[in-house]
Amino acid sequence: MVTENLDRAYTENLLAGNRRVCRAIIHQALAQGAQPADLYENLLWTAMEHVERLWKDDRINKATEQLATRINRMIADQLQALLATVPANGKKALLLCAPHEQEELGAQMICDMLEARGWEIYFLGGGVPDDEVLMLVGLHRPDVLIVYGTRPEDTAAIRGLIDNIRHVDPCPEMNVMLAGGIFARTDGLWNEVKADLFANDLRETLEIITTAEPRDPNAQSQTVRRRRRRRPVMEVVGAVI
Repeated sequence: MVTENLDRAYTENLLAGNRRVCRAIIHQALAQGAQPADLYENLLWTAMEHVERLWKDDRINKATEQLATRINRMIADQLQALLATVPANGKKALLLCAPHEQEELGAQMICDMLEARGWEIYFLGGGVPDDEVLMLVGLHRPDVLIVYGTRPEDTAAIRGLIDNIRHVDPCPEMNVMLAGGIFARTDGLWNEVKADLFANDLRETLEIITTAEPRDPNAQSQTVRRRRRRRPVMEVVGAVI
């Protein structure tokens, strides 16, 4: 279990840029019986969110944010090899994220945890053109496309991507899941951009994606028609941008 003292010690040294100490904290936790998956979900992910909040609230500068993020990613890279794995389950996921280090880290951690649970993962990161995303969807036919950590200025682009996916329809039963980012801070926005699934964080992503049924194209089209009668949440986001 991740204790409050462990969380505090790790986060403090993360913000101070102490790579050696952060590694030592993780090694000690593992030696005392901590499970890599538990450290992923309840230490690294929590620390990532804390750093992000401090940065958004102007309580730390860019240098501190980048130092902490890169150390956290280094630790994630090392822990990934220690995650307990299960045989392949035949499920596939394609992951995108905002083109920033913080979002790359969150998306990578989702990838690592899903892969340990038997999923086949294709991680694109950010900045990939829509037509190339569509090409890969058609090529690999994933069960879900996950977009993690969208920032407010990229919301319209995500809506355009989903519209393109549904128009071209290369994989009709593929769910589109949005996780974290602006969608975690604006109620109902994931519905407005016509996504199928939504999760706030790593734990919710793993829980929801494990039990999600294949998308029903007919049911989705009916839901979209009903949603269009409501006042668009996108108007609120546009005003903020």
